Amino acid sequence: MSDWINIPKNVHILLNSLHAAGYEAYIVGGCVRDCLMGYKPKDWDITTSAKPDQVKAIFRKTYDTGIAHGTVSVRLGEDVYEVTTYRVDGKYSDFRRPDEVSFTTSLREDLKRRDFTINAMAYDPKIGLIDYFQGKQDLSEGRVRCVGDARERFQEDALRMLRALRFAAKLDFSIEAKTYEAMEEKAPLLANISQERICDELTKLLLSDNPWRMRDVVETGLMAYCIPEFVPCASMPQRHPYHIFTVAEHTYASMQAVEADRILRWTMFLHDIGKPPTHSEDENGCDHFYGHVKQSVAMADTILRRLRFDNASREKILTLIAYHDCELPDTELSMRKLLNKIGIPLFPDLWKVQVADMRAQNPTLLEERLEKAEATMELYQRVRNQNPCVCLEDLAVNGWDLIAMGYPPGKAVGLVLRQLLEVVIECPELNQRGILLETAEKLKKKPEIQIYLG
Repeated sequence: MSDWINIPKNVHILLNSLHAAGYEAYIVGGCVRDCLMGYKPKDWDITTSAKPDQVKAIFRKTYDTGIAHGTVSVRLGEDVYEVTTYRVDGKYSDFRRPDEVSFTTSLREDLKRRDFTINAMAYDPKIGLIDYFQGKQDLSEGRVRCVGDARERFQEDALRMLRALRFAAKLDFSIEAKTYEAMEEKAPLLANISQERICDELTKLLLSDNPWRMRDVVETGLMAYCIPEFVPCASMPQRHPYHIFTVAEHTYASMQAVEADRILRWTMFLHDIGKPPTHSEDENGCDHFYGHVKQSVAMADTILRRLRFDNASREKILTLIAYHDCELPDTELSMRKLLNKIGIPLFPDLWKVQVADMRAQNPTLLEERLEKAEATMELYQRVRNQNPCVCLEDLAVNGWDLIAMGYPPGKAVGLVLRQLLEVVIECPELNQRGILLETAEKLKKKPEIQIYLG
């Protein structure tokens, strides 16, 4: 692992400008870590001995994005860089952010306040790598370790515990023993962290190459303060021909089996969360979870609302959970009926969810089930290419057409449109204006319609 880092031209300009004005300046944190690992950083952060007003005096275009904490954003061309003064943090009364900060002229003091050794390195092309806390060694040995006393770091900012697990998942690293022990001890402090912050960290972990590392969140005790509803899944067996794992291990395997997509990974994480409360065992010792899908939807809804998910994402996840265990269609009619329920665009995601669910079950049954799934996807493509009418918006008539032929506005119109849609789903060729108007006229004679006609 080389200490040399290739810095972009604008970053050189920033560092050289600060040096020319008589100040120290380094790239710092995640960009140093990523470069040492051979990755291209998303952001280049600079730390400096210059105070914010001194930074603003050097550069022409600056923004006070975090001036209270010593951060000034500097624009060079199309790029914006955060330049932060060396600082020492004050007391953390909310277990998240320091109540106040004070500036220092010591780079070591600035790096000492950071979370993990792999994020506490600085670099200057003229001086080289500054690594007071053996961050490079931890990188090479694949280890996440707190800077200094892990208990103090987590007491300052409880979210760091989830960040440690997220980095471990992202980088496929282990957690250093003392850091892990401190995490177990300080887990209750997560109760002070906002649900949005918890959601952000869990999402990043889920989107890593190792979403199965959600297991670490359970084993450290953190899950009890993140999504306590999931904790019973860890000890819930599934003695059943289709399963070989506990509910939690099945969940981890299913997340690993689906692509790194926010909707899909959260769906897999929550799809069986209703199994523990619906568990029963028959006389042969076989486990059953009757009604677990409905229960999972209800619990997932509560969890996603608590985590402040946007409505559109929440509805997608809940729909996928609601149908994750449905029988895959094997005819064009059954496919159209399913598409009517979930919508044409969502089916590929439902298919991915079902396949991931299969891959996390008994492998002896997998080949036959995957063959059926492949046939279902071919069926979907064939039906979709027919541009089927599976929703009211695609009907050849609308509510105004029905009102024009004598239907009163309101429930009667909705009822007739739904019945016309059922006709078209059964026989797609009937989605023609004339045919549907004629059918609507005949529907006037049905008792359930006549009550609205007077």
